[in-house]
Amino acid sequence: MDRYLLSLWNQVEAGKIKVEKIADQLMLSTKQTRRKLQQWQDEGWLTFQSGRGRGNTSSLEWHREVEREYEQAFFILLEKEPVEFVSKLLLLDWSIETKQRLMTAFQAKLGFQQEGDDRLIIPRFYPFLTFHPLKAADAHSANIVANLYNRVVSLNPDHTVNAELAHTWEYTNTSLLLYLRKDVAFHDGSILRAEDVAASLKRMKEDEHFRNLWEPISHISTPAPLVVKLDFPSGCTYVLQLLGNLSASIYKETNGRLLGTGGFYLAEETEDKTVLTAFKQHFGNRPLLDQIEFIQVPKEFQVVYYGGHESKEVDTFKVESDSGFGIVVMNPFRKSDMARKEVRDYIHMLISKHRHELSIINNRITGNNEGCLIGHSQTYTMPEIPKPTLNGPIKFRWVNYTKDTAQWIKSTLEQGGIEIEMEEISFQESIYNPDVYLDADMFVHGEIFELNQTFSYFFFLKNSFSPLHFMVERDGYLQRKIEAYNSIPFENWNDHHLEIEQYLLKESLCVPLYYVKRQIPFSINLLNVEIKHFGYVDLTKLWTKPGV
Repeated sequence: MDRYLLSLWNQVEAGKIKVEKIADQLMLSTKQTRRKLQQWQDEGWLTFQSGRGRGNTSSLEWHREVEREYEQAFFILLEKEPVEFVSKLLLLDWSIETKQRLMTAFQAKLGFQQEGDDRLIIPRFYPFLTFHPLKAADAHSANIVANLYNRVVSLNPDHTVNAELAHTWEYTNTSLLLYLRKDVAFHDGSILRAEDVAASLKRMKEDEHFRNLWEPISHISTPAPLVVKLDFPSGCTYVLQLLGNLSASIYKETNGRLLGTGGFYLAEETEDKTVLTAFKQHFGNRPLLDQIEFIQVPKEFQVVYYGGHESKEVDTFKVESDSGFGIVVMNPFRKSDMARKEVRDYIHMLISKHRHELSIINNRITGNNEGCLIGHSQTYTMPEIPKPTLNGPIKFRWVNYTKDTAQWIKSTLEQGGIEIEMEEISFQESIYNPDVYLDADMFVHGEIFELNQTFSYFFFLKNSFSPLHFMVERDGYLQRKIEAYNSIPFENWNDHHLEIEQYLLKESLCVPLYYVKRQIPFSINLLNVEIKHFGYVDLTKLWTKPGV
């Protein structure tokens, strides 16, 4: 199927038209357009009569109904070709009505397919940015990492710590001994050794984004087979919580390939498809599904999980999960009006006064007049203050996923007399280059915590992927407060969190904006749906009833 021909069909009617206009519509050069028109004419789709002489307009006549024929071809391919091949055709420039029909038909191909193996096909809107534990700074990638790798321990929401690769441990005020499980296999069949775990932890300790978190730990060694020792002479009250963080997943590299020990291994990765296959030698319970396929689909696609053997009328149930919170971060270190507290306070006041309106632009979000710590942050209000004098516009950077919220902020601030200069940055840039915000006065950031809110907030403050990193580096008060965590028992951290949050609010540096939830429909035949890391379903626990 030729995407340019379909675009022409849906954009240009028969009649008088200039070739230059067609070229603009198709975003091709005039030369390329003339070559295409000749090709389509030879194939019998149309006739293009070029105008001769000055002032004579060209004309186009259609002979075949392009979209109808392409739609018929789509349904034939849908039955014969792999879904990842057909999914690319959904990205063509179809009319709205046709695209809806095609997506409905394609939807029936998604979900569980039981042809010997249990295979779940999941639509995705964007490719995964990374599969590397130390680079998975976005929730989408982190969810995959959680299924490919294990950690030595895992941290639960209630602060309890579970054994994973370590079956037990001994903790003192200055050291931690980890005793590893026997015969744990990597995805290539090699057996996990203490040296593999030590090497993986050392990589995190030396990584530019996490070295600050590892400062208290001075030495990592392997004093005996299947034993790893961490030394922290000055103490480290959070060492187990640190090892339970997703970024501390254990991996090794062989011939340029990352290997984990998780319930799934990465079997295939292309632009259109990512395939995870169950690792049958997993030391824990192997996944109940045999394969997970993530297929690229258009953003308009309705994500509903059905079995491949089920009809469209099958009942569903909705699973709700937290999708995190949004904040507005203001930069007091740029040489602009934002360095003045009265300017930040005025902007804070305008946002606080109107953020209840956010649910109007998106019914999944709720205005947040508390803070980032659900169940701990307290409701607050901002007093009315007069508009300060400004010397220029406020430079506001935003990322595509915050577009609607960013536009709402712009409108709200402009109504309050603040001139806004908007600049979009890429999602990837916002993730891997947080310093991009140094040259901005303010920006919106969406954050979602892993599982344990208490440790996640500390991680949010301290790792250098964080949008607050530039602020922590330059603010003496924040530096002192964060250094104090090392001597505070973990169970008392929330009180310390609230002191930091109150400072950020008082100085109008980090303004809470919204909470967001999502609801995902699942077939009633899909069982053991459990929300885990970053609000995503735990893929290792899913199973489906056999068709009977």
